[in-house]
Amino acid sequence: MNSDFNQRLDQILDRITADDFLQGKGLGNEIPFYAFDYPAERELEVRGHLAFLLTQLPKRRPALRFMHINLFDLIIRHLKDRGFYDKALDLYTKQGDAALRKALAAPLDAGKLAAVFATEVKPAEQDLVLVSGVGSAYPLLRTHNLLNNLHHRMGSTPLVLFYPGVYDGQSLRLFGTLQDKPYYRAFRLVS
Repeated sequence: MNSDFNQRLDQILDRITADDFLQGKGLGNEIPFYAFDYPAERELEVRGHLAFLLTQLPKRRPALRFMHINLFDLIIRHLKDRGFYDKALDLYTKQGDAALRKALAAPLDAGKLAAVFATEVKPAEQDLVLVSGVGSAYPLLRTHNLLNNLHHRMGSTPLVLFYPGVYDGQSLRLFGTLQDKPYYRAFRLVS
């Protein structure tokens, strides 16, 4: 199992730097969204490998325009930009998780965050977008909602989601247990 996981990690760089991948060949007009799913307990290994990828991409393809977005960091920046961050911390301290989730439901609406994401990423100026921080962003953000709201914003720019859970081609299960609504518009990055 460990060697299978390491083999999957080792396939990522070749896959995401291939011309066919970057040009969306073979997708049949589908949205170029990909998921690299992995057991949540391997999170630290994936973070380390992602850091490796970020250093290797410019070496492998010097002209490649790419961006990495950590969803949790995006949420924090968004809350700070809107002046909600300190208020959210105070609310959490005084009233707990449920009150915080309720208060942040509107500012962290998936449609609004997708717009923030697209503004930051500028998909038309990128050849590739890597997304992490899914587990850290839960329960403030549900991945399938964000992806659904990114479809029309990303155009033909490939997006790779590093997902701590299971993606079976039909649905996302965060941490391998939490069932999201069906999401079938992504491809599994490597098997």
